[in-house]
Amino acid sequence: MSSLPNHLYLAIMSLFFFWSNPALASDTAIVIHGGAGTILKEKMSESVEADYRQALKLSVTTGHKILETGGTSTDAVIAAIKIMEDSPLFNAGRGAAFNHDGKVELDASIMNGDDLNAGATTGVQTVRNPILLALAILDNSPHVMLMGRGAEAFAKNQGLESVENDYFYTERRYQQLMRAQAVKDGTALSESPDDDFEPQIFSTVGAVAIDRNGTIVAGTSTGGMTNKRFGRIGDSPIIGAGTYADSRYCGISATGHGEYFIRAAVSYDICAQVNYKKVTLQKAADEVIQNKLVRMGGEGGIIGIDARANISYSFNTPGMYRAGIDKTGKIEIAIFR
Repeated sequence: MSSLPNHLYLAIMSLFFFWSNPALASDTAIVIHGGAGTILKEKMSESVEADYRQALKLSVTTGHKILETGGTSTDAVIAAIKIMEDSPLFNAGRGAAFNHDGKVELDASIMNGDDLNAGATTGVQTVRNPILLALAILDNSPHVMLMGRGAEAFAKNQGLESVENDYFYTERRYQQLMRAQAVKDGTALSESPDDDFEPQIFSTVGAVAIDRNGTIVAGTSTGGMTNKRFGRIGDSPIIGAGTYADSRYCGISATGHGEYFIRAAVSYDICAQVNYKKVTLQKAADEVIQNKLVRMGGEGGIIGIDARANISYSFNTPGMYRAGIDKTGKIEIAIFR
């Protein structure tokens, strides 16, 4: 090597460095979810299914375009989740579930896998896009999680858009609340013909992306559980439960029955298994979602990306709204198992 011209020697060594460090000069990829649960194909009309597929496609392609034009994984995750927060189809932002008092309370989190910095918020009622608040906390706060009125004051300080709580109202979610409360009261209401394809009481949205620098970012946003009381908080804003990212191993966004995901530390556990057991992301995800959670009685799923830009899905429910564009540019959009 020493006899080679200096510029040629440096070029060869640079190529060797990148080949031996696959997370560097990474391929790009993005994966999203819009919630997991009892999503029944036989009860979903073609028009409703088409609406979901269109929304998932818009979200994932918007994020992917950012990656392909040299943008960061943070920008891609924010753009993808913001589209789902603005859609009335998903339980996040506009279209979120109602709590017991008929209000919408929103949670969100985001984590950067390079420096393990994170931002999260819970119980906010006036922030139009909670994922933007989570990012502002990551970027501009010494804290990881802010809640309720304090989080809303911080959002105002950061110049984020605020709305009245009724902005988030959708008739579909209101009827879900009415049915949930009727069951508690011992009465019964029939499922709406427009909603009986999705009778679960919890869902979430999320995105994970890897950019050309190999940076993995994961984010999650939700309205939480229908009819929740007493300030209940699920897994979505909890780092290590609903969201986790470490660019050396993987990034995860989770959806499902949050109490179980918190107890199982689902997102962190999956990345830890990739690290300590040296298994693939898919194997680690299946071990946690298909075995550990099932033994506990928990339902839900995850999306993830590893350091080599491989996409994974794992869920133990009949369906999960999901979409991804892998490192070859292939797009997948799916709802049912």
